[in-house]
Amino acid sequence: MITLKHDGAITTLLMSRPPVNAIDPAFVLAFHKALDQIEQAKPTIVVIRSDQKCFSAGADLALIQGFFSQAGGTAGMVAYVKTLHTLFDRLEKLEAITLAAISGPALGGGLELALACDLRIATHAAKLGLPETRIGMIPGAGGTQRLPRLCGPGIAARLILGAEVIDGAEAARVGLVQWAVEPVELDVKIDEVASRVAGLSRPALLASKDCLAAALNPAADGYAREIEQPLTLMETPEARERIAAFFAPKPN
Repeated sequence: MITLKHDGAITTLLMSRPPVNAIDPAFVLAFHKALDQIEQAKPTIVVIRSDQKCFSAGADLALIQGFFSQAGGTAGMVAYVKTLHTLFDRLEKLEAITLAAISGPALGGGLELALACDLRIATHAAKLGLPETRIGMIPGAGGTQRLPRLCGPGIAARLILGAEVIDGAEAARVGLVQWAVEPVELDVKIDEVASRVAGLSRPALLASKDCLAAALNPAADGYAREIEQPLTLMETPEARERIAAFFAPKPN
């Protein structure tokens, strides 16, 4: 269902649950186990992608239908959604830079998974959206919170209240993804971004990620974080080595 490939500072998490990477309790558990392994490996960047036609079509429809047809289904639905919050919050706070590579539909919970990542690439042919209002529900696994922070309230309202599904090119235009490429160019772009990030300082990246998160948290003092982080970074051997290499005399 989920496999990992470690290649130096780059880890690839491959979602493989035919046919659409539907998210159910087993998928959530498998993803947590993968994150356990990633936390032990300590890569600089994690690429999250799919070997199916979909990145992820979201919640397992049979599971959702069951909640509506069984006694106590409302409580079951709430409990299920809470597990998604726990997973996506953990992914968002992962001590690595996360890159979602979206090569097919990323809808509902599938897009909410991608929204919990730091970076996103989509192909022009990809379809992205939070269309839950079409079936009388809301994008309740973080979509109503992360999307406006990422794209602004206007774009979030357009996509959520209009149940609009957009392609990768439009997703890049509105800031939902950072890059959009033709399908044949996806692997090259993934390698380009992952290799560039992997070559940077992991401690500095994690410190920067922490400061970026503080900028979106009204309870945090992001400016104070910017003062605090160098106190630790400057004492690391890596920072000292990188600074020394940067200022070392260059051969003529």
